[in-house]
Order: sequence, then C-alpha cells, then structure tokens
Amino acid sequence: MTDFNHFFIAGINYKKTDASIRGTFAIQNDQYINLLNSARLAGLNEIFVLSTCNRTEIYGVANELKQLSDLLCNHSNGSKEKFEELSYIKKGHEAIEHLFAVAAGLDSQILGDYEIVGQMKQAIRIAKENGCIGTFLERLSNIVLQSSKAIKTSTELSGGTVSVSFAAIQCIRENFADVSNKKIVLLGTGKIGRNTCKNLIDYLGAKDITLINRTEEKAKELAAELNIKAAPYSEAALQVAQADIVVVATNAEEPVIKTASLINSTPKLLIDLSIPNNIEASAKSLPHITLVNVDDLSRINDITLQKRMAEVPKAKAIIAEHMMEFADWNQMRKNVPVLKAVKQKLIDMHQCNLFLATNEAACDNAAPKTDQGIQKVINNMAQRMREQNQPGCNYIEAINDYITNHRN
Repeated sequence: MTDFNHFFIAGINYKKTDASIRGTFAIQNDQYINLLNSARLAGLNEIFVLSTCNRTEIYGVANELKQLSDLLCNHSNGSKEKFEELSYIKKGHEAIEHLFAVAAGLDSQILGDYEIVGQMKQAIRIAKENGCIGTFLERLSNIVLQSSKAIKTSTELSGGTVSVSFAAIQCIRENFADVSNKKIVLLGTGKIGRNTCKNLIDYLGAKDITLINRTEEKAKELAAELNIKAAPYSEAALQVAQADIVVVATNAEEPVIKTASLINSTPKLLIDLSIPNNIEASAKSLPHITLVNVDDLSRINDITLQKRMAEVPKAKAIIAEHMMEFADWNQMRKNVPVLKAVKQKLIDMHQCNLFLATNEAACDNAAPKTDQGIQKVINNMAQRMREQNQPGCNYIEAINDYITNHRN
C-alpha cells in the first residue's frame, strides 16, 4: 500500500535555470528506457520522467528522494552537484498538487500551455510499457488527466493563441514589418516545427519557406501539403547562409548551427525552439546576428495571458475536487485489508456450528443468499469507513449487522 509520504518529485524548470542548463538534464528516449530499467533493478516500480523544453522532473514512489534524483542525474548529462543546487523537491500532498498543476498548464512557462498534456501522456505510456507504473501512479495519472481535461473544457485557461510556436511569430513581427520578401529556413518538422511553419503562413503570409529535416521524406511531405519548398539536410549550411530568418526546431544533442559558420554571414534572425539549444549560444555575440531562444520567447507579453490569469482560481477549484477524489480512493485502499478480514470473519461465522445453531431458524432459508448478504454488509461497512474513518468500530458494527440481518 502506497502512503502519500512516499511519493516524491524532484526536478528543474525554467524558473531557476536557463535553456543551456536544462538541456544537460534533458532525457532523450534511449536515456529514458535505460533509466526505467535501472529503476526496476533498484526495486522502484512506480516512476516516470517528464522531460520537455521547460522542465525535467522525475516522479515516483520511493523510500527516499535520493533514489529518484540519483536515477535522473545518472542517466542525463547533468551533474549531481548542479542538480542539488538548482532543483526543487516535493513530497506527499505537495508533490501530488504539483503534478496536477503541471498537467493543467498552471506551472508552464506560458500559462495554460496545453501541449504539456500530450508530453505527460507519452512519458507515462513509456513508463507503463517498461513496467514502471503500478496501481498508485495508474490511478493518480488517470485522475490528473481527467482534471486537466475538465479545466480545458470548463475554463479559458488555455484560451486564445499562445504557445512557443506562436511566440516565435510575434518575435518575427517585432523584427520585420513585412516577411513577404524574406527567405525563411525551418530546420525540423516535428510537432513544434510543423506548428511554427503553419503559423508563418497563416499569420505572416510568408511565401519563401524552405523546410529541412534529417528524414528528408518528412520535409517533402509537409512542403507538399503547404505548397512550399524542401531541401535535403546536406544543403542545410547553404540554405542557412542564404536565409534572412532561420527557425530551428530540431532534437539534436549538439548544436546544428555553429557560431563559426555565421561570422561572415549576412544579417539574420535566428530562433532556437530546441532543448537543449541547437544553435550555439555564442552566436548571440555577433553584431549582425539576432538570436532568440525559448526563454526569450516566453517573455513576450500578450493580452491573452492576462485573460488566462483570470481563469486560474477556477482551475485550482477543479484541481481541489479531483485531489479530494484521489485522496478518498487512496484512503479506501488502506481499508481494503480490514474489509477483507471482516468478510472472511463473516464467512467463518456462517460456517460455525454455534452460529448456525443459534440462528437456526433464520439460516434454514438464508443459505442461498449468504454471499449476497455478506457483500451487502461489507459495502455498508466500506461506506461508513469512508464517512467516519473508524475501522475498529465498524468491524464490530459489521458483525452485529450480519447477525441482526439473519435474525430478522
């Protein structure tokens, strides 16, 4: 049985770390699988890791927090010393509340960012496939996702158009009054790259866009869909050199655009949507280069954010309801051993000769209904335990109920 006080979360996020530091603790898919394998070997069977551009957090049931933080540091490129310096830790009720807030978008760098839900679902799915989601996390994650969905449908916390990909559009607007004659190169055609590309067309009317992806077919497919151009990855350096605006949404472990390649280039706006950074940070020092990363984009003000702030109390009220539901479920799990013991005692009583002799008249006609009668008593006991939290008293009461029912 899992006690709330054995549920921990340890992590880093945008509030105390910049993109370069977060990048060292980012967990890629292969690292995640290795981490989960190590967790199982260490006897940790309730654990998952959420790693996005704004955070890396490890959630799990453990005897002590160090078991989780060591796992995360051992399977990322970050150091334990740096993690201890910059991380936050939460336990029990506080950790559960944090998970609800993250899934709702209340803890996102852009308030109400709903993309976090898909990332959380994937993290939990992978953990489950690798044997690291047990009864406690299964139930908790389900209720957390239900809460997030209720907030999405019942409030305007995620209303309007605010996301990293849209913030990139606002950034381009601030730097260029008109992009119709600007050459734009977009590296990476994953979800963020795809959304950014569509926003370039829908909001800016951009026409000269070239897509580049390591898997060339993906770039060609999206380019055909949007009626724009695609180029092979082997031409990336040439395309970047010719561009006025470059958006990078790749998932490489090392920068794909180096400072050295930009020293003699034409003036450019570079937007790095990747974690870890896929454009070398030192490029920002070049006078003809404007480099913006996800941290910079999050600071872009939008009236939509003000509207979302007004929805926060509603979201928190929905979270409180779902947290209470989970607490009730967990409390009932603690009562299961008592309920099972009482049920067995009632079965034993019904098979006891003394009990049968004492209640002979009632028992003659009640035998076929014994199982049903016992279950009814157990259900009533469970209800009283939920309401009164007095298992000892309910134990005695259940036995009296059963005897009384047989005599009536």
